Amino acid sequence: MQTSFDPDSSYAAPPVLTVTALNQQVARLLERTFPLTWIGGEISNFTRASSGHWYFTLKDDAAQVRAVMFRGRAQFAGFMPREGDKVEVRALVTLYGARGDYQINVESIRRAGVGALFEAFLRLKEKLGAQGLFDEDRKRALPLFTRSIGIVTSPQAAALRDILIALKRRAPHIRIVLYPSPVQGLGSADKIAEAINNASRRAEVDVLLVCRGGGSIEDLWSFNEEVVARAISACSMPVIAGVGHETDFTIADFSADVRAATPTAAAELAATARADWMASLSADCTDLRRAMRRTLSEANLNLDNYARRLISPSARIGHQRLQVVALSTALTHAVRAPLNRNSLTLAQLRARWSRHRPDVRGWRAEIASQQRHFAAILASQMRARRNALAALSAQLELLNPQRTLERGYAIVSDSRGHVLRSPAAIRVNDRLMVRLADGSAEVGVATVQWLLE
Repeated sequence: MQTSFDPDSSYAAPPVLTVTALNQQVARLLERTFPLTWIGGEISNFTRASSGHWYFTLKDDAAQVRAVMFRGRAQFAGFMPREGDKVEVRALVTLYGARGDYQINVESIRRAGVGALFEAFLRLKEKLGAQGLFDEDRKRALPLFTRSIGIVTSPQAAALRDILIALKRRAPHIRIVLYPSPVQGLGSADKIAEAINNASRRAEVDVLLVCRGGGSIEDLWSFNEEVVARAISACSMPVIAGVGHETDFTIADFSADVRAATPTAAAELAATARADWMASLSADCTDLRRAMRRTLSEANLNLDNYARRLISPSARIGHQRLQVVALSTALTHAVRAPLNRNSLTLAQLRARWSRHRPDVRGWRAEIASQQRHFAAILASQMRARRNALAALSAQLELLNPQRTLERGYAIVSDSRGHVLRSPAAIRVNDRLMVRLADGSAEVGVATVQWLLE
């Protein structure tokens, strides 16, 4: 029996990948499985393309792998690898799809053994940073006008030649003092620190440059020593560090007051170009002239204003005399006007008072007549009273006991002062007081006799 075959209904074939899709999936798988990692090996078949990309093989004793480092990363490498160099690369494992070759894309490269040095660099940086050696508040500003510059570097270094050329071009008037010191090799860090300390003690320059040209991390390691960092920090003048290229960072850069990308840049930071100073002075002179002209113009205007306002002393005196006369007239008027008003008011009040004042002349005549009548009556009464008083006085004189005593009579009183009128109140041996006309006497009673009728 025959059956018909329908491929759409009974069987679905698996998808077919293109080579490109396969390589893309393998590349993504590799990149997800192997993140960025450090790989060590030896450089072989190194090629630098015209585009700036690096192509080489990284190998060891038993295997090799193709590597590529694109221009954007290669320009920050800091050195050019050569055949047989031992290096360490930080790379991403991937697949080059066009050829299906497994390779690594290099992000950064360093010489073999630099990893340990880098770790030592980080430890020292962290230690000195914790001690405040890199704090921004302790960094000093560069002098505005530099008269002398000190340089700590090797006399044979290319960096010194670059600095001298830059200073001669920019500021030939500046005095330069060289403090020679080796910049790499055994014991170079102590000699660099000694040169810095010597410059600090002598204090003969305004700013100090600590410089060296580019090189590997091993070549620049003298500037990563603690003794150099502490010497820079303790220096008595501002320090500019210009070590290596722009991508190179050392401990000296962090401890210095200012970091320069290169030794030439350090020289440019240390001294303002003479042409800039001259241009600034020229601009200042122009501003000063303009300011002086403006000041003189304003002074002339003020002088003209004062001249117009100025008058001769005689004219000023005459003007003031007129002012005095006017003020005197105004003062006189101000004084007389109230007086005149008050005088008029007073006259009006007197007239009103005169109309309402009563006529007292008749009353005065009557009062004078009453006074004379009262005086006559009073005189008559006084005479009558004097006569009555004289009569009473005569009578009183007749009744005066003193007159009776003068006629020979006496007043007898007992010891208590009672006047005795009868012999019945007298006892024998009583003490009696006898008052006479001219005095008194105390007498004793010997006998008491009664007057018989």
